[in-house]
Amino acid sequence: MRSGRRILVIGYGNPGRGDDGLGPALAAGIDALGLQGVTVDSDYQLTVDHASLIAAHDVVVFADAMIGLDVPFCLTPIGKTQPETLGSHQVSPEAALALAGLLFGHAPPGWVLAMGGDEFGEVKEGLSPRAAKNLGLALDYLRAWLVAQLI
Repeated sequence: MRSGRRILVIGYGNPGRGDDGLGPALAAGIDALGLQGVTVDSDYQLTVDHASLIAAHDVVVFADAMIGLDVPFCLTPIGKTQPETLGSHQVSPEAALALAGLLFGHAPPGWVLAMGGDEFGEVKEGLSPRAAKNLGLALDYLRAWLVAQLI
C-alpha cells in the first residue's frame, strides 16, 4: 500500500429518518473493514468543523443518501469551482473542501458517493429494502476503490 496516503470517508445523514441514514451506515461498514490509511467519520450533516479533518487528508469521500437517484449509487468527483456561499449551516461537500483550503491551506481532491433511497422524512429507524441493497453495492464498490487508491 502507498506509504502515508490518507483517505477520509465522511458518511452523513440522519439514521432516525429512514433512508437518510445511508451515509452513516456506509461509514460504519467502511470503518468495520479497518483499512490502514482510511479515516472514517459519521455525522448528521457537514459542518465547518469538518474542515480541519478534511485538510489533514489526501483524498476525501462524502457519502450521502439521494432522493430520485435512478442507479443504486454513483461516485462523482467534485470540481475545483468555488461554492456560491460558505456558511456555517447546510455546508455542502464543495463548501467543506473550500473551507479546508481557506482555513487550513489544503483542499484535497473530493468525491461524492450518492446512494439511492426511497423512504425519507418519516421518523423511523432502518433502511428500506432498496436502500439496504444499494448500501451493499456501494460498500463493495467503495471498498475496492479505496484499496486501489491505497496501492
